[in-house]
Amino acid sequence: MRLAIPKERRAHERRVAATPETVKKFIALGFDVTVEAGAGLASRITDEDYRNAGASVVDDPASLLGQADVVLKVQRPLLAGEGELDELSLMKRDALLVAILSPYADAKAVEAYAKAGVTSMALEFVPRITRAQSMDVLSSQSNLAGYRAVLEAINVYDRAMPMMMTAAGTVAPARVMVLGAGVAGLQAIATARRLGAIVSATDVRPASKEQVESLGGKFIMVESEETKQAETAGGYAKEMSDDYKRRQAELVAETLKKQDIAICTALIPGRKAPTLINDEMVYSMRPGSVIVDLAAEQGGNCTLTKPGEVVEVNGVTIIGLFNIPSRISADASALYAKNLLNYLTPLVDTASKQLAINWQDEIVAATTLTRAGEVVHPNFKAPSAT
Repeated sequence: MRLAIPKERRAHERRVAATPETVKKFIALGFDVTVEAGAGLASRITDEDYRNAGASVVDDPASLLGQADVVLKVQRPLLAGEGELDELSLMKRDALLVAILSPYADAKAVEAYAKAGVTSMALEFVPRITRAQSMDVLSSQSNLAGYRAVLEAINVYDRAMPMMMTAAGTVAPARVMVLGAGVAGLQAIATARRLGAIVSATDVRPASKEQVESLGGKFIMVESEETKQAETAGGYAKEMSDDYKRRQAELVAETLKKQDIAICTALIPGRKAPTLINDEMVYSMRPGSVIVDLAAEQGGNCTLTKPGEVVEVNGVTIIGLFNIPSRISADASALYAKNLLNYLTPLVDTASKQLAINWQDEIVAATTLTRAGEVVHPNFKAPSAT
């Protein structure tokens, strides 16, 4: 079994899909591992590190991808016209592609995988069940994004975070509000609290209240009958009614006026990010305040976010940087690579050291987009003719 780790070529991506630790374990499973030269440099992994772990290192992406039975990536492969290389065209038919494929961002790519005969698996679709926790790339990467978001805010915030009592006077603690108390939001709360800030948080899911308060934050939410059904079976937030959004926005608006830093983390799979901070709210915030919008790539939680940019509006700095986990690439790669290893290991028969995929397995079925030249995921299959 030949396993390939190509260099990531999409903009803003510094992560890599394997580390020397996971390379050793893949080899033990029966894989011949080949890594593209320079693939790990942005994550502090040299070609020599990979060689010492037992991998081969090659310069030619065409030979790397053309011979691979399994291709592991961070982001979806480049298609024709998307960059310096048409990565998908280099893969052989029946190759297994495993990555964060973002099919909602580019549904046509799913059709391209099918046409190329590639079996594609989207890691972000791993179900939130107990045995899949170690494979959950959304959680591992969101956790780091929440931590990094606080650091990005501090980098431009021109005051101190903790209370400081000095002979020259007292420095008041910063006030931080986290909008969306999922994995990223909870880590942002924990990080801001460790740095001494007074933290409040909001989420449409009532279950988040206990988690927020356990971290020392104050929970802010409009409670109604609707919030009792605000969470999907998979643990994600549902889209709320216009009436609820209006009442929640009013509560958030009043709270934001008193905040120094706001961190937005709310995402709905397959949908544009919900608007949590509108123009009027931004203008109501104090000069010097900071907003970090982790949802920038899906349209942003703030109406004044400029995706990929840091802008200042009425004295408020709005950070809409792309791919926040990639800004902490060494640790993000280490966690992501372990997620990949944990996902792929059950797909290998330990006796024969060959792939033995159970297509009816709950995790496999949830993540497989294309197989045998067809789109098989129900969310992307063309509707049947009647």
